[in-house]
Amino acid sequence: MTRILTGQCRCRAVTYEAADEFAYAVNCHCSNCRRTTGSAFKPLAGIAIEKIKIAAGSENLMVYGDEPDNYLHCGKCGSLLYAVVKNGTYAHVTMGTLVDTPSIRPTHHVFVGSKAEWFEITDDLPQYDESD
Repeated sequence: MTRILTGQCRCRAVTYEAADEFAYAVNCHCSNCRRTTGSAFKPLAGIAIEKIKIAAGSENLMVYGDEPDNYLHCGKCGSLLYAVVKNGTYAHVTMGTLVDTPSIRPTHHVFVGSKAEWFEITDDLPQYDESD
């Protein structure tokens, strides 16, 4: 049986559920991810869109962008929960919003060519200047 993971925004006004069936996980260093998170990179996990849903607080969602691809934030605290990508077929879950620990771990770094100059990658994961 598939394990269901819970994720939440900072203020807990929005909760989502995702199957622990992520297809991939990466650390993204692109400038958009840095701006969205306010940190050096965004750990994200990709999952088929039918395997994730908002479980509570949908009235508090703020959707940024147009379909089929957009970003789901909490409208109260602003947390980025996940991005809908690949023409609406996948979600990129912001791993820091997961309450439960997923079985997947980031396997590499992407968009290292535009990473923050003040940040040094110190792990041994493969690095790609753009996406892999």
